[in-house]
Amino acid sequence: ILDAERQGLLKPGGTIVEPTSGNTGLGLSMVAAVRGYKVILVMPDNMSSERRVLLTSYGAELVLTPGMLGMAGAVQKAEEILAEHPDHFMPQQFKNPANVEIHRKTTAEEIWEATGGKIDAFVAAVGTGGTLTGVGQFLKEKDERIRVIAVEPSLSPVISGKPVESLVHAIQGIGAGFIPDILDRSIIDDVMLIDDEDAYQTARRVGLEEGLLVGISAGANVYAGLRLAEDMGEGRIVTILCDTGERYLSIREYFEGQSD
Repeated sequence: ILDAERQGLLKPGGTIVEPTSGNTGLGLSMVAAVRGYKVILVMPDNMSSERRVLLTSYGAELVLTPGMLGMAGAVQKAEEILAEHPDHFMPQQFKNPANVEIHRKTTAEEIWEATGGKIDAFVAAVGTGGTLTGVGQFLKEKDERIRVIAVEPSLSPVISGKPVESLVHAIQGIGAGFIPDILDRSIIDDVMLIDDEDAYQTARRVGLEEGLLVGISAGANVYAGLRLAEDMGEGRIVTILCDTGERYLSIREYFEGQSD
């Protein structure tokens, strides 16, 4: 948003329209509330009910699209809204280089400082690809031997180049069903495919063993990190706990029903 303001793309009192699985939309809603913008968010209707409540609590207008169409359906609908209202602004998180750049300047710098530059691998699930690309590029510039591992749902293995079984999976926030424009695939050393159930159960494990209530995509990251640790042996692996588990309490039955 700050980048758009600097470029003159977003005028005072303007309207932001963006497709989202919920997390970027929440960030946009928070910033828009502070800076005086209206927000229209387009989200697949199979995202958790907590996300809907959170987004509208910040004053966002929520437009729901069929979940079976995945994020691609939400993107298409958002583009239709923008075509009808060309004075609106769309950040385009899957294409916007500012997404990558902010992770280079903040997330990557913080990781490097916190670890004293002692990192052997970085593991991150791909939603927009901003985190993986921004942090991964930074780390590769510091030491090209640092391994960068992408994580995606096993049901949506687009980065892996495998057939997509379904646009619907349960690891909300990642696996959009297409390869984001800002994803730098040249820095990726390997891609790990994670099942829905493994991601969920690992998120639960983090809560029970570490006292951190994290989201499902965070569970996918930790699960991938643990698998990598088994293969890699000694070394330091860094990953991201993407969001909080409070946003997913309403879908517990889906996973617990599968376990039964």
